[in-house]
Amino acid sequence: MSSAVTLTANEKKLRRKATFHKIFGQSIIWIVLILMYIPILVLIAFSFSKNDNITLEGDFHFTFELYRDLFLSSEIMTALGNTLILAVSSALIATILGTVGAIGAYYSKKRTRNVIEHVTQIPVVNAEIVMALSLTVMFVFISSYIFRGASIFSFWTLLIGHVILGLPFVYLNVKPKLQQMDPALYEAALDLGCTQRQALWKATIPEILPGILSGFLLSITLSLDDFIVTAFTRGPGLLSGEKTIETLSTLVQAKIKKGPIPKEIRALTMIIFLIVLGIVIGTTIYRNVAAKKTKTRKGREAR
Repeated sequence: MSSAVTLTANEKKLRRKATFHKIFGQSIIWIVLILMYIPILVLIAFSFSKNDNITLEGDFHFTFELYRDLFLSSEIMTALGNTLILAVSSALIATILGTVGAIGAYYSKKRTRNVIEHVTQIPVVNAEIVMALSLTVMFVFISSYIFRGASIFSFWTLLIGHVILGLPFVYLNVKPKLQQMDPALYEAALDLGCTQRQALWKATIPEILPGILSGFLLSITLSLDDFIVTAFTRGPGLLSGEKTIETLSTLVQAKIKKGPIPKEIRALTMIIFLIVLGIVIGTTIYRNVAAKKTKTRKGREAR
């Protein structure tokens, strides 16, 4: 009888402890989420106000004028166009190179694969300022000794910098998908009459496609908000013409030096937030549907 009472008391104690840990853990998560999203929500709220400063003092006049002014601002539209062109083009190149590199490393010998993996991880753990300075020194050296002092800083140097920035992250997203893939799948495609190229496109690529898409989106994100590499490697070109290329990050930094951030940036923040939210929701739905289809297919095969 006493042992049963003791057991019940121990169970209650364990349940109280588990409940406390659950409440404490969830509280920490909610506090972190609130601290992360309050600044974004404040910017979104004030994107519907023409107040010069983000403050609770004074009247809040609801208006869509900032969104109209945003699309009428040639300076911001030029920076936005430069940013999107650079992000998409660099992400495409980084995704292609990173995917090819990951596949090549996966099918290479162990020593070669280890060397590639260690070299790829260096830009990830290295400080971004080191990468930017290294690229600048390399471009200055090339312009001095190959182009006889002519400056080569342009869209192409900026593109190279952003490709190098996103390349290792694509590799790190594709590599786990290759490791999860059945290694016999590629060989089976060859045995069934596919050429090496056909086996790659029909057997390997569909299996690692989620990793490729994740790496592509991550490369775009890194390019969109990058400032250090952009500031060190940019030159004239793109929509800026003969002027130095301005992206959203460099434009905001230049405006901060002179005064407050333009009010139209608040409206742009709202638009970017909605686009990112839509991409996240769409990706989540796609993964859930794909997981359900895979589960259903495995269930039918088991029967």
